[in-house]
Amino acid sequence: MRKKRIAVVGPRGCGKTTLVNAINDYDGPLRRTQDTIYGPYTIDVPSAYIENTDMYKHMIALAQDAWCIVVMVDQSRCPEIYSHGFVRAFRCPAVGVISKCDLAPENESTCIRQLKKIGVREPYFKISVPNGIGIEELKRYLFELKGR
Repeated sequence: MRKKRIAVVGPRGCGKTTLVNAINDYDGPLRRTQDTIYGPYTIDVPSAYIENTDMYKHMIALAQDAWCIVVMVDQSRCPEIYSHGFVRAFRCPAVGVISKCDLAPENESTCIRQLKKIGVREPYFKISVPNGIGIEELKRYLFELKGR
């Protein structure tokens, strides 16, 4: 079986579903749910899986269907919710995304430190979906990564 989706993980309210909709070119209403949502190109992983370490096993199982994992941190608020070395649990490449990059620019270095601490390597993508910042670059990178 060929892995065909991007798993997107992040804390509650960081913009996961908004990013997933942008990757899937979906322009409909935003659906907030505690369920895992499979899109044409993505797996929208519930934030509860990140916030409760007992749920990591479910996230690791979901990632078996993914060719990469997007790990999001929210620049508008920087709670440290990921475990140290978090991405080592996955067998696929991890891509770091700093969401809401247009808010609280003073938090950018904290977000970068968090991504490094959890094991995500550069490049890091700074995005703001409502303002269209960084989305096309991220999508291009993700689909080029899949082709490698």
